[in-house]
Amino acid sequence: MVVADLHVHTTRSDGSLTLSTLPDAAADAGVDVVAVTDHDRVQPALDGPVTTRDGLTLVHGIELRVDAGDQRLDLLGYGVEPTDALVAECARIQRNRRERGRAIIDCVEARLDVSLSVEPRAGLGRPHIARAIAEATDYSYQGAFDDIIGDDCPCYVPREVPDFDRGRELLSDACGLVGLAHPFRYRDTGAALDRCRDLDAVERWYPYGRSVDIDRLADAIERYDLLPTGGSDAHDRQLGVSGLDGDAWARVRERLV
Repeated sequence: MVVADLHVHTTRSDGSLTLSTLPDAAADAGVDVVAVTDHDRVQPALDGPVTTRDGLTLVHGIELRVDAGDQRLDLLGYGVEPTDALVAECARIQRNRRERGRAIIDCVEARLDVSLSVEPRAGLGRPHIARAIAEATDYSYQGAFDDIIGDDCPCYVPREVPDFDRGRELLSDACGLVGLAHPFRYRDTGAALDRCRDLDAVERWYPYGRSVDIDRLADAIERYDLLPTGGSDAHDRQLGVSGLDGDAWARVRERLV
């Protein structure tokens, strides 16, 4: 039974839930704990690393994209108490997101001869642009990624992200726990798991939609003495698809309070 969903996005990045609507969505899913892990943004409305709102325990988290050299990885920071350095880096990343968003939008509009109902802004991500493409063309949301704005597609524009060591340092200074997100989503899972030697945790429970080598992950957890975390990576209202049971959440909570 999922008690804690520790990977959830809100409208502050590319999700559809707000802090106000999270409690109802969590109640519908039977989830007691949610970590708000918006992309490259802290949540100023959360005034502590772990708070309560309408009976729901909220963990202030963040998902930070970093460059590990051979590939880009996503780090999850839990129990955020924002430092000046993290806030400044997030602001820099958001400026780049706006610039990148404008470049992608301009490319799509010119290539498809359409006008998209989306504007560059802080928090803008490719999911927003994919939804706008689906509204304006015959492409589906996934088709927009597959053919237009996905990696190596004609309108793809890379983001400027911190390197692994810098990102880990920023999160370690500001968070109670730093882990690797969804290890089986990377091109080189082995190299991604090797990076866990410098981290506290790894996302053990995640809705990949396919079978993955859990024994390989369990080996990394034992080798690097990692805390297993997990979550649904929700961008909509459906929480609790994956996450932690009560015992696993208790172990994580000890590191955050």
